[in-house]
Amino acid sequence: MPDPQKAVRLADYQPYTHCVDSVDLTFRLVPEATRVTARLTLRPNPERTGRNALRLDGEGLKLLSCTVDGKPVKPEIDAESLTIPAKSLPAGAFTLETVVEIAPDANTALEGLYMSKGMYCTQCEAEGFRKITYYPDRPDVMSRFRVRIESDLPVLLSNGNPVGRGKGQAEWDDPWPKPAYLFALVAGDLKAHSSTFVTVSGRKVDLNIWVRPGDEDRCAYAMDSLIRSMKWEEEVYGREYDLDVFNIVAVDDFNMGAMENKGLNVFNSRYVLASPETATDDDFARIEAIIAHEYFHNWTGNRITCRDWFQLCLKEGLTVFRDHQFSGDMRSAAVRRIEDVVALRARQFREDAGPLAHPVRPESFVEINNFYTATVYEKGAEVIGMLKTLVGDAGYKRALDLYFDRHDGDAATIEDWLQVFEDATGRDLSQFKLWYSQAGTPQLKVADDWKDGVYTLTFTQANPPTPGQPKKDPKVIPINVGLLNPNGDEVVPTIMLEMTRAKQSFRFEGLAARPIPSILRGFSAPVVLDRKGLAEERAFLLAHDTDPFNRWEAGRALAKDVLAEMALKGAPPPPAFLDAMASVVFDESLDPAFRALCLRLPGEDDLAQTIHAMGRIPDPAKIHAARREMAGALAIRLGDGLQRLYKDLDDSAPFSPSAEQAGRRALKMSALGLLTRRDGGKLAASAFARARSMTEEIGALSALLDVREGQAELAAFAARWRRDANVMDKWYGLQIMNAEPSEAAAVTTRLTETPAFDWKNPNRFRSVIGALAANHAGFHHQSGAGYRTVADWLIKLDPLNPQTAARVSTAFETWPRYDAARRKLARAELDRILAAPGLSGDLREMVERMIAAR
Repeated sequence: MPDPQKAVRLADYQPYTHCVDSVDLTFRLVPEATRVTARLTLRPNPERTGRNALRLDGEGLKLLSCTVDGKPVKPEIDAESLTIPAKSLPAGAFTLETVVEIAPDANTALEGLYMSKGMYCTQCEAEGFRKITYYPDRPDVMSRFRVRIESDLPVLLSNGNPVGRGKGQAEWDDPWPKPAYLFALVAGDLKAHSSTFVTVSGRKVDLNIWVRPGDEDRCAYAMDSLIRSMKWEEEVYGREYDLDVFNIVAVDDFNMGAMENKGLNVFNSRYVLASPETATDDDFARIEAIIAHEYFHNWTGNRITCRDWFQLCLKEGLTVFRDHQFSGDMRSAAVRRIEDVVALRARQFREDAGPLAHPVRPESFVEINNFYTATVYEKGAEVIGMLKTLVGDAGYKRALDLYFDRHDGDAATIEDWLQVFEDATGRDLSQFKLWYSQAGTPQLKVADDWKDGVYTLTFTQANPPTPGQPKKDPKVIPINVGLLNPNGDEVVPTIMLEMTRAKQSFRFEGLAARPIPSILRGFSAPVVLDRKGLAEERAFLLAHDTDPFNRWEAGRALAKDVLAEMALKGAPPPPAFLDAMASVVFDESLDPAFRALCLRLPGEDDLAQTIHAMGRIPDPAKIHAARREMAGALAIRLGDGLQRLYKDLDDSAPFSPSAEQAGRRALKMSALGLLTRRDGGKLAASAFARARSMTEEIGALSALLDVREGQAELAAFAARWRRDANVMDKWYGLQIMNAEPSEAAAVTTRLTETPAFDWKNPNRFRSVIGALAANHAGFHHQSGAGYRTVADWLIKLDPLNPQTAARVSTAFETWPRYDAARRKLARAELDRILAAPGLSGDLREMVERMIAAR
């Protein structure tokens, strides 16, 4: 396990010793020797007693000078900090000035100030600012920043509003106090795609998306998404933008998706650049969501930030919930909810079930970068959603208005957040708070009874043990339920049942016939619902449920049950299931996007987790074979109707990234994938040749690769898109994801030997090594080649980019659920990673936590 002596603990929190009233920074940009002058005005923090030394965080800095009130001082310096003893500081306010030198062009970790293809760029969350200058690099220290940038580069950007520009220099002033993690600087040869937005109060805001020359024509959708986000934020939450300018910069080398720096968002270029020719419908949807997410942070993250990194879920969970709301309003709310739950189960349920499980608000950490997880983000958003369900729409609005009013300018905590809900609604949320402190996914068992016109649902919740938490108290679980008559009519519309005990019953009286329950509508709580042995009930709900999520869920549960039986017992695909799928796929009254989701089979990792939850050992090879057999059976059962469906979905209208068109294309590509299993690829080859969008091009190519065809099309794709890195990432990933399990590691190795494989670029590394980790049967192949290949590359990347290496290492988190032979192979690779010389703290913590599972 990670060294407990190095862990940071929530219980140890203390306010910082000093207040930082203002920060003046001057950057003289030189690739190998940038000089940073920091002038801080400080005073003792009245919340701390006595006279305290001044300790500033700093890593990899060359100190050139240090003065207090203009007088030189000799601080104590170690690898992580600079300290000035209390005796060397004035009793009251004072000014500290430091001058340091850093080398952006040598910064391969992509934290702090670094270079990306000639562009200077920063990434300071969570603890990157300490790699720029000496500073109290913690979120509860908030100050006003003024920045001067000196460089001959044409575009010089920082936070806030521009206040000066001359030859070789620019000055920026941010009037809003912020923590250092929100600092940003960008300098480079960039071009702007510009627009304006007029706020509800009449303020004109200049909007710019800065990109490399030649990319300006691929920013329109990102700009449209930004403008829609700003308008939605005003209409739904009553929050207005608060600066004169809002800048977004697209960067090719970036560890994450995007960063919400105040007034200067920095984005992975993958989530900005889009055109019909280069971006899929999924890309457009992600751009819309991520643009919105980072903009919404202006209030939930920037104006109100988190007191410490243990409160990360406050800003991220709330902002994810808000971007989900936005996407639901912009697109189909039902489809978006299903997609969000699919992602939650694939990433967060997996996390909760393994050695990396942790509470939404952790109690301790060694490396905070390792807690930017699905639990903090996605489960954190689900907790917000449950809270909204419990207090109702009106209560939620009152609480949010109070939160913004009470805590604007604060560094807040979960306690602050829950207190505003208690004050606004009068509810006691002490039991609900367990969602923030307990790890794991609750298991919700359901039994029912029918007697004398009274229908009773009895729920039993179990909260399984997780690392460090063997026993847990019952949680508050909002369970949305509806009841249907045997003829399909809804007799009890959706109501919320509030479960507060380990076992609890709810009665429904005055019913004429035994109803069919529709439980957990809209996925009202992030739990695993256990209601077994009712295939007929699921088929009924698939045909009749009025709740779109539960209608999809019924089909999904049927598919998982059937595929598990096929993998465990070699059973054939049951005709009843195939008939049920056909009835949904050909039902033209349903949204095409919904039909496409129903046609998408559960993933192999999802099925492995399902089988593991049954107390059985999943076999990746058998799961892979069962899933392919089911796809073939569906192709046969859907028959000629599939061909007619594909033809009917052909659309000659001009391309639009709208939800309506995207849904039609999704169903069309699903149909093409099944048709390809029948004709060996003839239709897919034709579709590739005449594709009018990247969605169609990638869909056809994927269908070909799935039936082990498409080599000519692969070559044509590479020739066409070799200069577009984001599109080529798709080319790399498709080949590995569609590789035979026995060949996946070898295909990966071959692709790493191609000239375009830049393993230092996070996007390219994830598109190749991450794709192998995502090829379930390939990564877990019995030869161990998948484990070895991923481990080799983690060891190679870690010295240069620990953050990306640590995140990709989660490929190993499920290793304990497999057979002894696979566990032995995986454990050997984890041990080998742990023994690598100079292993980073980021990767070491992850590997030690995973090893501790056995």
